[in-house]
Amino acid sequence: MRASGGVDVVFAAPRWSERWVLEDGVTMPESREHELASTLLKEVLRAWIERTGRDASAGGNLAVRWDREHPRIGVDPDVYLVEPALPPGRLKSLRTWVEGHHPPRVAVEVVSEDGGEKDYVDAPRRYAASGTRELWVFDPERYGSVHVGGPWALQVWRRMRAGEFRQVYAGEGPAYSDELGAWLVITDAGTRLRLADDEAGERLWLTADEASAARAEAERARADEAEAELARLRAAMAAMKGR
Repeated sequence: MRASGGVDVVFAAPRWSERWVLEDGVTMPESREHELASTLLKEVLRAWIERTGRDASAGGNLAVRWDREHPRIGVDPDVYLVEPALPPGRLKSLRTWVEGHHPPRVAVEVVSEDGGEKDYVDAPRRYAASGTRELWVFDPERYGSVHVGGPWALQVWRRMRAGEFRQVYAGEGPAYSDELGAWLVITDAGTRLRLADDEAGERLWLTADEASAARAEAERARADEAEAELARLRAAMAAMKGR
């Protein structure tokens, strides 16, 4: 599942850094395209949770913190999937040392114009320290840093069995998510990242609205087929009476 030429990068991540201080409830404004890409992924993941009946939560812009001795240290994913689900109630941050708080199973960073270095270098280190299982870095505009070999449309970082956090894919996609058992595919002229059951992206995971629209379309098609069949029967009966 690697880009042409192979990718095998491991960051040695410290437990914390003064540069990783994160304030609760403080989010940087993002572009409209950044917001749309993030929102789509959140809706797809929430529909998947509902469809499969999983005990999980999906959302975005919730501070993830992992060091009790340095509680202001954290990372703020654009999209997260946490399983088991977040505790009920309004949370300012997820604190992995608190009972019922678990690090993300999946985190997603959508690279913004001023975030290339942060999302390519700093983000993997933070997620490595946080205990996150898998990180997807989606860079539709190729804002990422050339200093680490990029920019790439898509990167996948994965927690390996020995605990290290490894870059297992960097390229133009598609790429496979071990955590979700699905393919990450880039759609809409390169502006959206989606999940699919197949590498070609023909069986996309749908949002709740898309699934509802698909069901409505299928019902209309069945109704049209039934109406056409009834018309054929009536025509046949009329023909028999005319003999």
